[in-house]
Amino acid sequence: MTKVVSRLLFDFIIIQNFICIAQESKVKFAAYDGTVIAGYVDNGGFLNFTGPNINYTNKKSKFSFGMLPSLRFKEDKGTTKNAFVTPNLGFGITYCYKQFALQIPFYYNAKTAVQNGNWHLGVGIGIRLNELNKNK
Repeated sequence: MTKVVSRLLFDFIIIQNFICIAQESKVKFAAYDGTVIAGYVDNGGFLNFTGPNINYTNKKSKFSFGMLPSLRFKEDKGTTKNAFVTPNLGFGITYCYKQFALQIPFYYNAKTAVQNGNWHLGVGIGIRLNELNKNK
């Protein structure tokens, strides 16, 4: 799985470089993006706020790749149970058009006595708060 993640990151950086050469683009690094996303991953939900990222803006569209500080909501079914809400850090790709956002996040579940640690792919939708302020 780490080879796949490394390859995705490498491809993203290469594509961004070609986009920069091909046209006048707006590639930036940001500590926070003002986007709130709710979604589904690993039989539970999440609420995240886009964190440190590299992003590319073209007119009203924006692509971001970065870290996702999140709250995960999941009820354990086993005899030992974790808290229903847990903090988590993931990474993923976010596409925004105007004030709407779609996201594909990756989260890691650590190894437990019951299962091995592994990566989980999710999907989410959300809203860009910065764009809402511009429309006023």
